Amino acid sequence: MSTASSDTTTTFEALGCTVFVAVRDPAELAAARGLAVRVVVDVDETCSRFRADSDLSRVNAHPGEWVEVDPLLVAAVDVAIGAARETGGLVHPLLGRQLVALGYDRDFGALVDRDGAEVVETEVSDLDAWQRIGLDPSGGIRIPPGTSLDLGATGKAWVADLVAAAYEEHLRGSAVVSVGGDVRIAQRDPEPWPIAIAERPGSVPDEVVHLDAGGMATSSTCVRRWTLRGARLHHLLDPRTGRPAPEVWRTVTSTGATCSSANTATTAAVVLGTAAPGWLESRGVSARLVAADGSVHRVGAWPEGRRAA
Repeated sequence: MSTASSDTTTTFEALGCTVFVAVRDPAELAAARGLAVRVVVDVDETCSRFRADSDLSRVNAHPGEWVEVDPLLVAAVDVAIGAARETGGLVHPLLGRQLVALGYDRDFGALVDRDGAEVVETEVSDLDAWQRIGLDPSGGIRIPPGTSLDLGATGKAWVADLVAAAYEEHLRGSAVVSVGGDVRIAQRDPEPWPIAIAERPGSVPDEVVHLDAGGMATSSTCVRRWTLRGARLHHLLDPRTGRPAPEVWRTVTSTGATCSSANTATTAAVVLGTAAPGWLESRGVSARLVAADGSVHRVGAWPEGRRAA
């Protein structure tokens, strides 16, 4: 893992993205980094769709059968099922076959554009298939025949929540973790943390907001993109079609009590398209939506912020 650090911040690469950690007390930085590394390593070994030796890959190799797995994967799938329940299946954990059919069959860093690949049917015939996932809390999963797990819609945010939980158990002061831009604050802080919002990693922030607790997540069609037979695709699929969601919103950012709840809202919003603002408002979600033309729309009590310089 490559790293970069200051007295109170550190970054490293994991799960195909950058993990950022910040602490108030410099003396806790090493411990905070170590906890974050331990969590992401465990999640990668257990929940990755791109590792043949992961528990998730074993589940996908045996649809319709109970597979003994690490309880960590059961917990990850339970969160994904909760997101599906909250959104009526719009955030769907069984889109692995559709993503592979569209060419997203390896870690994004190794993905290559393919002009000659055959496009196969990707329509999801049963939006409620997630309801038939079997979970044994002691360590067992069964997915419906003809389906394949993919936790990309909820995974990074859930990891941020896991790291924050570890911080609340082991650290004294407030800390922040960002996993690929999905942010969670550990320990409520009287001095709000500045959170920069940008559409692409490493780009100049579009806005800076301040949070003292909870999570913030961003879903974007701008970053994980590839070409298949001349068509530009992105990774946020509409489970009703099995195809990338129409790009009404190129980026949606929201806040929530947890990073997972915020991410559930942002992913559903991208899928919903023009219906997203009303859906978010009806659920009391605060969000910032960037349309395909770059115009910005805010919903709910979006956190106090400022335009970045």
